[in-house]
Amino acid sequence: MHCTDTVADTICRTVELGVTITGAAADSEDRTRIWCSVIGPDPRCPECRIPGQLRDHAERVLTDTPAAGHPVELHVAVPRFVCLTAGCPRSIFRADITGIASPRSVVTTRTERWILQRIAIDKMSVAAVAANLGIAWKTVNQIAVDAARTMVYDGGHLDGVRHLGVDEHKWKHVRGQGDSSWVTVLIDLTPAVDGTGPARLLDMIAGRSKKVLQDWMISRGQAFRDRITVVAMDGFAGYRTATGEELPRARIVMDPFHVVQLAGEKLDRCRTRIQQATCGHRGRKDDPLYKIRRILHTRVELLTDTQKDLLAESLTSHDDHVAVEITHQVYQQMIAAYEHPQRRDGKILMFKVLKRIHKGLPPGLDELAQLGRSLWARRKEILAYFDTGVSNGPVEAVNGRLEHLRGIAQGFRNLDHYILRSLLHSGQLAERINAL
Repeated sequence: MHCTDTVADTICRTVELGVTITGAAADSEDRTRIWCSVIGPDPRCPECRIPGQLRDHAERVLTDTPAAGHPVELHVAVPRFVCLTAGCPRSIFRADITGIASPRSVVTTRTERWILQRIAIDKMSVAAVAANLGIAWKTVNQIAVDAARTMVYDGGHLDGVRHLGVDEHKWKHVRGQGDSSWVTVLIDLTPAVDGTGPARLLDMIAGRSKKVLQDWMISRGQAFRDRITVVAMDGFAGYRTATGEELPRARIVMDPFHVVQLAGEKLDRCRTRIQQATCGHRGRKDDPLYKIRRILHTRVELLTDTQKDLLAESLTSHDDHVAVEITHQVYQQMIAAYEHPQRRDGKILMFKVLKRIHKGLPPGLDELAQLGRSLWARRKEILAYFDTGVSNGPVEAVNGRLEHLRGIAQGFRNLDHYILRSLLHSGQLAERINAL
């Protein structure tokens, strides 16, 4: 090898790929073109494993990492051999260069790693990465999506998951594009429950239905399903049914946030109904119930003396306000059950509340009666929280991070791109990318 070739190989680090430079030139598109040959190609036939005879070379064009700020295009001379073994089904074959580039790939293996590092660690946009490499945005995005998916499904990303969080997430607010604007988000709650780290995004799949979650669980394999012991979710019946069918041994937990949220919604509906019945119009600033619309959702222990006086005055200012008062008391009792320092005592308090409101309520408490029927049907999942301590709180935190990500990007139009950025943003893949 000439000295100039050695210097060029050192500068471009082509030896890392297993090739050596034989020539180079800069084209009119500001791209550096490098011609190179394979170092020590394996002449053995992939069928009979007997060395063949060199026939010629076939050129394969690959995009490599940028050099000196310019896109690089490798022209690799791949040896082709003739198999002379009698009876071998393969007559002509190419030398194996999977260490240089994956089959049918247009970039080198180290370029795939470089793309992930720039996107995940340096927070570069896909457009900026594509411009640095001199290739199309769609090509870079697809490479990153495939690599991230490989790490998620084949790289141990799902190992050790015992507590699973499931929730829906709206990834776009644009109508008329045909595809669903909702996705199902899967979160690993195990680190948060064990106290070893934050929850992490496992996967994101298009749609929100029983079939979507069921298909995902089936595709993960029996070993993964057997390892799951607790699944936390909201009140959506589709997720509950899918989990019950595919994970029959796992405990389903209805998240405390959604239980309290549902109770809060019924409290608001009761307040607005009584407001219309007593005042004949929607809430105005001087209406008693309208003035306490926010105070009703605050724990009594957190209210100031002035707010407590206002709450008591508003609830007792009219006889019909008793429905709001009772619904408010139930709402506060549910929060107190969840906040109880002893889970066993909290479970008993919650069961008493659910049993008290699920039937036999007097007329005028329509919203509370509906709440009681709904929660009684899910009492097993609601009470399971007090035994497991698993909630969807970390899931909502990840959802908040994804909302922030979408805000920074000013929206997404490509779901694959959104899933990629979400996995890199909240899937804790940075360390594994650096280890590639």
